[in-house]
Amino acid sequence: MSEVEEKPRRRQARGERRVTQLLEAAASVFCTSGYRAASTNAIAREAGVSPGTLYQFFPNKEAIAVELGGRLIQQMQQAHGLVFTPENAALPLSEMIDRIVDPFIDFNCANPAFLALIKGPDTPGKVTDEHDQLHASLLERVDRLIELRAPLLSAADRARIAEIAFAMFKTGLELVVAQEGAEQDAYIKELKGLLYRYLAPYVGTESRPPLGHH
Repeated sequence: MSEVEEKPRRRQARGERRVTQLLEAAASVFCTSGYRAASTNAIAREAGVSPGTLYQFFPNKEAIAVELGGRLIQQMQQAHGLVFTPENAALPLSEMIDRIVDPFIDFNCANPAFLALIKGPDTPGKVTDEHDQLHASLLERVDRLIELRAPLLSAADRARIAEIAFAMFKTGLELVVAQEGAEQDAYIKELKGLLYRYLAPYVGTESRPPLGHH
């Protein structure tokens, strides 16, 4: 590679590192202050750069939130595709809940800005639209999981059960993320117990034959 080609690549890598640094700072500020009260000056200060440096990459706070929200939603999409599988649907109910719930809890605990952004009253529409699409996709996958375990349920019953179970999980998740240490573990246990007791009468508690097995 020639020196002429190498310099733009180095600049590009530096730029990407700076963007990541600014997004991490924004995530911290959104969590502590909320989206509405956050400012570009506060984000620049958290990142240890001048406001002028921030404006080289983002024109305003909304652009930062859209980029951060988009990246977090993409990460969540990549993660959830790995848990809603026929193999997990065939597990005993308690194990199935562990396999599906744990990655979502881990993601949200590692990225508290995700919930902070989604719940902000002034969150940019692009972020909320993308989240709505993610929500619909997740709900569809929960519905499919219930169908794998309880194929005799009607579509209407299945949709209702999926929606209630998902709503329980989302509410419980907010409570879990707000806790720390042993108390967080206790909240996780309660949330899983709630899902287990709600789903058990509909989908059973024992393992199921894998999809395609008769």
